[in-house]
Amino acid sequence: MDFLLDENTDPAVGTVLRRERQGIKVWYVGEVAAPSLGTLDPEILIWCELHDCGLVTRNRSTMPVHLKSHLEQGRHVPGIFVLGHELSLGDLVSDLTLIWDVAKPGEFADQIVYLPI
Repeated sequence: MDFLLDENTDPAVGTVLRRERQGIKVWYVGEVAAPSLGTLDPEILIWCELHDCGLVTRNRSTMPVHLKSHLEQGRHVPGIFVLGHELSLGDLVSDLTLIWDVAKPGEFADQIVYLPI
């Protein structure tokens, strides 16, 4: 599974992920070919669905509401990974590389997973 980092996720996460795992695709909201800065969460979920990309976010409050609405529309997402505030960069990268390394296709589909694992 590849990942889209929302605009509230430290860009260092993507830098370290790319360095740790050759072949991993990591996009940032705001970069070319990814949703632009300020894109609303429902549109980001559609982008993730179309690009088969898990969303990495700190949005604990409204993301469950957006996911519920998304699913009610008959849509799907590969997974949403919500970061805990206490999670260090190293632990976050470790959790995401573990997910990338061992997750079976569809394992996290239509779910919100709270990190750390």
